[in-house]
Amino acid sequence: MSPLAHGHVSSCEAIELEERYGAHNYHPLPVVLARGEGVHVWDPEGRRYFDFLSAYSAVNQGHCHPRIVQALIEQARVLTLTSRAFFNNVLGEYERYVTEAFGYEMVLPMNTGVEGDETACKLARKWGYMKKGIPTDQAKIIVCEGNFHGRTLGIISASTDPDCTNGFGPFLPGFVKIPYNDLAALDAAAADPMVCAFLVEPIQGEAGVFVPDDGYLTQVREICTRHNVLFIADEVQTGIARTGRLLCCDHENVRPDVLILGKALSGGLLPVSAVLADKEIMLCIKPGEHGSTFGGNPLACKVAIAALEVVKEEKLAENAQRLGHVFRERVAAMGHPMIGTVRGKGLLNAVVVTPQNGKTAWDICVAMKDNGLLAKPTHEHIIRFAPPLVINDAQLDESLAIIEATFSQF
Repeated sequence: MSPLAHGHVSSCEAIELEERYGAHNYHPLPVVLARGEGVHVWDPEGRRYFDFLSAYSAVNQGHCHPRIVQALIEQARVLTLTSRAFFNNVLGEYERYVTEAFGYEMVLPMNTGVEGDETACKLARKWGYMKKGIPTDQAKIIVCEGNFHGRTLGIISASTDPDCTNGFGPFLPGFVKIPYNDLAALDAAAADPMVCAFLVEPIQGEAGVFVPDDGYLTQVREICTRHNVLFIADEVQTGIARTGRLLCCDHENVRPDVLILGKALSGGLLPVSAVLADKEIMLCIKPGEHGSTFGGNPLACKVAIAALEVVKEEKLAENAQRLGHVFRERVAAMGHPMIGTVRGKGLLNAVVVTPQNGKTAWDICVAMKDNGLLAKPTHEHIIRFAPPLVINDAQLDESLAIIEATFSQF
């Protein structure tokens, strides 16, 4: 009997299987993960690592949080999926919980973050035609250069990243691209009466954890209100306590018209996303105009409630805020010539790496892996550091020691 039959696949075998049978649409770090708990993951051979990617912030509550897992198990034994062809006895409970938690009147449940972005764009266009009086098929949505909202054909139409767009045209019209963190450009673009919305990440994560100027979101809110344009915040990665507040927009006490959530909304157990808005906006979509077979399924609803309860009761936003300051100060103080800018908010942080002797961010990440810490480069010269928000002081100290020792090897 082969090892595969028993589920005991070695790291080498797992990589070989993926290379042979899987599409080559990712370039993973050469490590195989077989188990996770809290801030740690283990490979099939039993080596332990600190996870400083957190599945791109989907496991803010830590890997396999027992309370969230228990909620999944209990609901999985009863009912998992009905589709929205019928009511179910969990969806309404979840809808009330999530809308009260984030301060909106209604929610439209979906599965993935990119589905949330697509939903928000459709909702904004419909609102533009029904409420703002934009002529049919003329609606425009403002987006920012360097954005990352996902990889569906509609959403990459809003992208400026050639890796996302090359070879995939023609693209969806109706997106106006302006520089990120540029209020004058936003004000000018929003003056166009055909514009229905501005879609923006409060911090551009995939672009390298670009944090806008203080007051940027406050002014975005003012500009959108003045021009009768919907302010859509993509908080798929920055939301759910990652930046030291429940939402990144909360740092400036700003309320978007439309809020997109995903990733940690399920604690990493299931694909769960949500679009929140008030009735004036949400009810522009009528029955039959949008939906998803799995959106709002009972299993996802129970898991999402548990995931949000963990964030609140374990004070993960407060932990992210406190330890984020420690992380940035300690890394900046390391003084290594390859460590350039250190930036971020809460526990969403990045280090801009200055290449040296032909060594880049990828080489640093491979060496960190060998030393027991996992992080991933973005755009070749930036390393994003985003551990699960359950990390404690001692674990952060150990992680920082690994990071410093790794840089000292170069």
